[in-house]
Amino acid sequence: MTEVSTVVSADGTKIAFERRGTGTPLILIGGAVNDRTTVAGLAEVLDGYTTIAYDRRGRGDSGDAETYSVDREVEDLAALIEHVGGSAHVFGHSSGAVLALEAASRGLSINRVAAYEPPYIVDGSRPRPGDDLVDRVRAALDAGDCDEAVTLFLVEGTDTPAGIVAGMKTAPVWGWFTALAHTLPYDLTICGPGNHLPVSGLAKITVPTLVIGGGASPAWMPAGARAAAEAVPGGVYQTLEGQDHGVLGHPKTLLPLLTDFYG
Repeated sequence: MTEVSTVVSADGTKIAFERRGTGTPLILIGGAVNDRTTVAGLAEVLDGYTTIAYDRRGRGDSGDAETYSVDREVEDLAALIEHVGGSAHVFGHSSGAVLALEAASRGLSINRVAAYEPPYIVDGSRPRPGDDLVDRVRAALDAGDCDEAVTLFLVEGTDTPAGIVAGMKTAPVWGWFTALAHTLPYDLTICGPGNHLPVSGLAKITVPTLVIGGGASPAWMPAGARAAAEAVPGGVYQTLEGQDHGVLGHPKTLLPLLTDFYG
């Protein structure tokens, strides 16, 4: 049975979420151009947990504020943790993985944190996006050009070849991307200029941490995931063979790793 509700974050923003199942609370965080429906498939297959799939601010049924900051997103997660009883496991995908690790580094009441391919760039694994990328994406959005904003994000932010992006523009998914384009500056802000590995922040994490890379992903993604695990005291890295960054489309493949980790 699915329950849809909201919590109120510290700044008064309402955050919408869906609650499924029973057991230890497990909060699921999607990445860029994602809302709660993107992690819903994973929520459905995670038996034995109370799963919380939520709309990050500015997406789906959640509210937003005039000014964005990472602090507000961490407060959103804190409000959800408080709502489910004061502590929870957390899983994050892509920029959602960065958010999960950031929250853990700040000492939120997280029992265990699993992160799938936080998009950190290890030196030499791929060109870094320019430090001004977030400003250029914002400028495109201010001009009403969502197509350009998404293109910039994909080509420069995620290193997706321009030819592949051109093909995506004729597919139904492009309308989904452009509808959520206004939140792309949020994801770029979370990842930071150049997507550098935040070694000092990761070193502050004191809870059990699993970082996962896809065996079929572009090499820079699992490389960054491995480096993140190595930066966390006691952090563990594992490869999910046969999967890439689109793993949320195949949620059952995550089950062995996650259920073993969360217990």
